[in-house]
Amino acid sequence: MKRIVIPELLDSDSGTPAEIAASLADLRAINRRFGGITTTCGMIERAVAASGKKHLALLDVGAADGESLAECSRRLAERGIAVDYTLLDRVANHLHGGSLAAPALVGDALALPFAAGSFDLVACSLFAHHLEEEEIVTFVRRALEIARIAVLINDIRRSAFHLAFVRLALPSFASRLTKHDAPVSIRRAYTTSEMAAMLQRVGAARVDVTNHFFFRMAAIAWSKNTASN
Repeated sequence: MKRIVIPELLDSDSGTPAEIAASLADLRAINRRFGGITTTCGMIERAVAASGKKHLALLDVGAADGESLAECSRRLAERGIAVDYTLLDRVANHLHGGSLAAPALVGDALALPFAAGSFDLVACSLFAHHLEEEEIVTFVRRALEIARIAVLINDIRRSAFHLAFVRLALPSFASRLTKHDAPVSIRRAYTTSEMAAMLQRVGAARVDVTNHFFFRMAAIAWSKNTASN
């Protein structure tokens, strides 16, 4: 299925506060039910195995309300892994809609305002498909400067079957924004091979891209300072 870029309503912050809140709630449900949280937890566990560190500082880019990362952090804490995270999103309303006490910053993912080595991990979830190829390369190159261990990308995979499933599921979404954005997101998402090809250009020590439930991909760009796992 060819990649097609159609603007997403949540990106433009075009909904009412209630519609935006409902759309973020839809996204939390999608992450819980369809592999989003487990995919992120798995990548963080791989970073722990590679680095030997069990207390990590993480920057979540395109974080929205951060609730999914908070749930992942709670699960990892039960396994002896501590994650101190900072949220970054370009839309203040998305960050302030959450109930978390984590630091939250408004900023541009393509011009991250942090010094080199500021975090162990730079991560994003359901964000990469919003970017074009050159933007992904720019983002990950800069994120690798900031990340001491790795850059983690959790995103959906484009496929005709995935699109058909989401169309059937549209009535279950609470927000009209999600009903528009969900199929649009799949059309503009990348395949595993496309993501791997892009990340080969970022100057990482190694790139790993794997498939996960439910039409998720986990892409890790490892810092050159991190030992191979």
